[in-house]
Amino acid sequence: MIVDIDQKSGYCFGVEFAIQMAEDELDDSGTLYCLGDIVHNDMEVERLAAKGLQVIDRDELQDLRDCKVLIRAHGEPPETYQLALKNNIELIDASCPVVLKLQNRVRNAHEKQREQTGQTIIYGKQGHAEVIGLTGQTQNEAIVVMTDEDLDKIDYSKPISLFSQTTKSTKGFAEITNKIKSRIPTELQDSFDVNDSICRQVSNRDPHLAVFAQNYDVVVFISGKKSSNGKALYGVCKANNERSYFVENESEIDPGWFKPTDRVGICGATSTPTWLMERVKGYLESL
Repeated sequence: MIVDIDQKSGYCFGVEFAIQMAEDELDDSGTLYCLGDIVHNDMEVERLAAKGLQVIDRDELQDLRDCKVLIRAHGEPPETYQLALKNNIELIDASCPVVLKLQNRVRNAHEKQREQTGQTIIYGKQGHAEVIGLTGQTQNEAIVVMTDEDLDKIDYSKPISLFSQTTKSTKGFAEITNKIKSRIPTELQDSFDVNDSICRQVSNRDPHLAVFAQNYDVVVFISGKKSSNGKALYGVCKANNERSYFVENESEIDPGWFKPTDRVGICGATSTPTWLMERVKGYLESL
């Protein structure tokens, strides 16, 4: 049985940067707080917890004083930075540069829209860490949309600036753009400002994995179950290879999935560590 790892799977730049910053700080001090899971992968969260990384939520952040807190790649709203100043918290800011740039764009666009009594729309998942950071740039006035029902929250008689969460699919963004456009009166079409803010390092994985999945007899897709990116990319694999299986680690693998002559491809989400894919490969080769 031949087992290959997809060389384009694994951490995106932003996640890799955040984990490196966390490890550097842990090597120096041995302890560090992280606002939310540093990555949507329980295996990696557990590995870093063993090194001293303590995950906290926003309520717990309120009670912290005189310590260090990591801001993960998803970014944070302005109030997090204000609270840090108030409580003498040193922030280790690992916000992805792509997300920081988008936050600035959203803030500037919203200020212009307020002058025109317009609206800022974010295509993304309500409650997602990145979306919380983006809406925070608008004093939480931005409208978050993802479903057809969400589109009813928009006033189509006013100017609109549309942005996307960086990890959403280009196909989904195009569909939501067309649906919004179809509801805008003809005379106001020019006031519809569309901003494609999707990270191509993430979105380009869709077509790549479609080809990758077709080149193997079996595909083992590794991801944390909380990763929305993982669910989406696994869907790409499954659509292109019926013998695609979603696992969190090697303990969930069924040897009955494989034949001795199979070519097996291992791939994963932007939140899947390389060391975990290597470990799964070793397990498969031992069967």
